[in-house]
Amino acid sequence: MFTKKKAAKPIMDLADFPELKQVQDNWETIRKEAVALRENGYFDKVKDPTSDGHYDIGFRTFYKYGWSKFYLTWYGTTLNSAKNLCPQTVELVSKVPGVNGAMFSILPVGSKLTKHLDPVATSLRYHLGLKTPNDDKCYINIDGTDYSWRDGEALLFDETYLHFAFNNSEDERIILMLEVDRPTHIFGKIINFVFKQIMRITLVPNIPGDQRGIVNRIFGAVTPALLKVRTLKQTNIVLYKVIKHTVNLTLVALAFGLVYLILNFIQSLF
Repeated sequence: MFTKKKAAKPIMDLADFPELKQVQDNWETIRKEAVALRENGYFDKVKDPTSDGHYDIGFRTFYKYGWSKFYLTWYGTTLNSAKNLCPQTVELVSKVPGVNGAMFSILPVGSKLTKHLDPVATSLRYHLGLKTPNDDKCYINIDGTDYSWRDGEALLFDETYLHFAFNNSEDERIILMLEVDRPTHIFGKIINFVFKQIMRITLVPNIPGDQRGIVNRIFGAVTPALLKVRTLKQTNIVLYKVIKHTVNLTLVALAFGLVYLILNFIQSLF
């Protein structure tokens, strides 16, 4: 409701966001660092179930389809591994105002991202093609419109619209993905400020030695236990349902509690 007119649509006109041009102009420099990560196996490391990087509550469901990522920055934190392995990209991104998060992401041959939308509307999503198939068989569909990635070309869209992706080409796709501040009127800025604080604690490490958010720590501790509970579905269906519904009701209660706290915080500002 509070988004400014230039961003109140599924796909943006990049001319309305000139600050992003310096990133696109340096795409070949960024590409070199992304390809080096790929060649040295870093995209595979974060998919390893034994690593802390695997427990990414925001993107966890995509691993099973082959997708992977490498974080550079996330809502106020630049990861140590990114500083060491991607210094030029980190420097370029740091100069762009309004970037809340940055990562490289890879979509291998034959992989996909199922239909989804992102519930936290603090940011718009920017894609910059780095090493792509340059083929219409590798594409993302946003609110019914197909877009095929190309090397050096960029896309900015509203991630709260339904979107999905397929790579049916013969080459993998590597892009730079940015979370860009959503242009809003004053009330939207207040709401987004609150949600940005929540997003900060979802920080996920790439490798040992990286910073780690509290959500990742909890998710990493709880998930193995939940996987064990799933085995009860085959051996003790009654106990499985009791545990499942208890967990679901607890999550719903926590969600309502969080919304209540946010509304109270907003009310206190007026």
